[in-house]
Amino acid sequence: MPSILRRHKYGRNLSLSRALVECLGSMLPINGVDYDLVIPVPLHRRRLRWRGFNQAALLALAIARKIGCKIDVTALKRVRDTPPQTSQNRHERRQNVRGAFIVTRPDRIAHRRLLLVDDVMTTGATLDECARALLAAGARRVEVLTLARAI
Repeated sequence: MPSILRRHKYGRNLSLSRALVECLGSMLPINGVDYDLVIPVPLHRRRLRWRGFNQAALLALAIARKIGCKIDVTALKRVRDTPPQTSQNRHERRQNVRGAFIVTRPDRIAHRRLLLVDDVMTTGATLDECARALLAAGARRVEVLTLARAI
């Protein structure tokens, strides 16, 4: 699975999102009635331009389709172009993403049950910061789904 995730993230193979979600099959631990909206972890516009796509958004779209839930790729925005976190420790990662995300449309978030989607979680710093912004904007609940946990 790790090589597939690397190809998905860096190999520009956009078709892998649907295949990765399908691999989960009935093990997908969620259903659409538990959530009002699926939200992907956003990339900064510079990284999006460099990569050409947001792997979390592609996964979120495949998951939203599979569970029959709406998706919003614009409600959460990364406003700081943070350096990659791969070589940082837990504390540095938390500092790196602090204040990096804002909710652009609180009306879309308020009183909603959200499913926040990313491809891989290492320390959880990025997901924590995204959830913090969503909860501060009035989300009723934020749950997280990732395909893998890095150690």
